[in-house]
Amino acid sequence: MPISFTPVKAANSLADQVAQALEASIRQGQMQPGDRLPTELLLVAQFGVSRTVVREALSRLKSSGLVASRQGSGVFVQAPRAEPLDLEKGHAASQEAVIQIVEVRRALEAEVAELAAARRSTADLRRIRTGVKALAKAVADGKDGVAEDVALHRVIAQASGNPFLLSTLDYLSQVLAGATRITRANEARRQDFAAAVTQEHARIVEAIEAGDPAAARAAATAHMNNAIDRIRQADPAFWRQDGERLARVLLTPPS
Repeated sequence: MPISFTPVKAANSLADQVAQALEASIRQGQMQPGDRLPTELLLVAQFGVSRTVVREALSRLKSSGLVASRQGSGVFVQAPRAEPLDLEKGHAASQEAVIQIVEVRRALEAEVAELAAARRSTADLRRIRTGVKALAKAVADGKDGVAEDVALHRVIAQASGNPFLLSTLDYLSQVLAGATRITRANEARRQDFAAAVTQEHARIVEAIEAGDPAAARAAATAHMNNAIDRIRQADPAFWRQDGERLARVLLTPPS
């Protein structure tokens, strides 16, 4: 059944509106990969716009990889790529949003730790021990330890043997590092918090070294649950100062 579109009105850019309508049709499955788009003249008639607007809209879809031209045949739908993570910056500047990001970490880190315990190699264990020492040294040197903390969890992910899990962590690295920066800033304010984090990391590593997947999953889950508890227990002054500032820039892309 042919796809039809309704005319667009001059509010936002006409090309934007045409591109958005076409993209929605593709992402909702009304047009499948391999299908040919309606001709340029038909799109002009259906949207009630000029050929220039239609061409600009199609150019945007080509740039995003949703469609591709075939010489002499027309424009065809391609399999849509995963949409980039788009979290609202305003929402990020809150205690609850940070907790929600740690909940994402909990789901990932528990699976990663379990697989790492089952699959780790001698080389993996060596990298994990090096990561633990690097984090301890950073803390001893008075640093925040964020980069070392993230690096430790990444080498554990490498030990899982699942490249897709590792890629997912890399894809989310900016958000996860931002959340880690907030949790560590909070934990650094209390000696008991900092000591607990060190112990929790040790339990995860011990379970991985012992080759105990269930214990590794439990230790990673407990680590994230405790991180959430520590966020909830944070002194209100922390959120009025460092916490709010760090949360506000949590999702700001690097310049």
